Amino acid sequence: MTRRPHASAGTEAASHGRPSREWRRPDRRRARTIRDRLRAAYGRPSLNPHRAPIDELVLTVLSQNTNDRNRDVAYARLRERFPGGWPEVRVAAVEEVEEAIRPGGLSNTKAARIGEILHALGDDDLTWLESAPLAEARDFLTSLPGVGRKTAACVLLFSYGRPDVPVDTHVFRVGGRLGLFRPGASFDEAHDELTRLAGGDPEDAYELHVALIRHGRRTCVAPAPRCDECPLRRVCPYARSDAVKAR
Repeated sequence: MTRRPHASAGTEAASHGRPSREWRRPDRRRARTIRDRLRAAYGRPSLNPHRAPIDELVLTVLSQNTNDRNRDVAYARLRERFPGGWPEVRVAAVEEVEEAIRPGGLSNTKAARIGEILHALGDDDLTWLESAPLAEARDFLTSLPGVGRKTAACVLLFSYGRPDVPVDTHVFRVGGRLGLFRPGASFDEAHDELTRLAGGDPEDAYELHVALIRHGRRTCVAPAPRCDECPLRRVCPYARSDAVKAR
């Protein structure tokens, strides 16, 4: 499965800077302007759906509160320890799973969560997600133990190229500063707004997600974004706000 910068975890408690002007709901033209400027700065990512939704579910659980490298080490150890695949993991003792994924951190919590998800799925390989109505697929995934909107979006977008934009801490922070969703919006509302701005285009959904993560990691950092070197400063309400001018 192709590795990529993965959406970070811990999104529920994050916050974003609030634009100083009255918020107006952006249209797709504004989203494309932001996309194009980020593309010029960071390049254009390529969406390559891997068609392995259970892999994505497990990978996203392993990504919580760790970096990409530790996540990948934990995932590789898990697959090596259980060559029979997810059916073998499903019936394994939680202690065995915990030992395999220990490099990823929080191994006891993650091992239990992986087991709960696999037991809930049973023999369902989730291939039906590719053609199901998007809302139906999303609702099913978020009904699984511990699976929230971001994880569901990761599974749909990365596995099958379904146009759902995952919102992690970076995407939420950068999107809020850019005014892509209203000040005080919940994470679910941010998911809805960014998915709307992608306009049903899987490539745009993927590029918007990856570009906002890259920008949040490199330039629009918390708590002090580097606005002076930002390619979006002329279209960013936060960069023009009193909070930035006072720094």
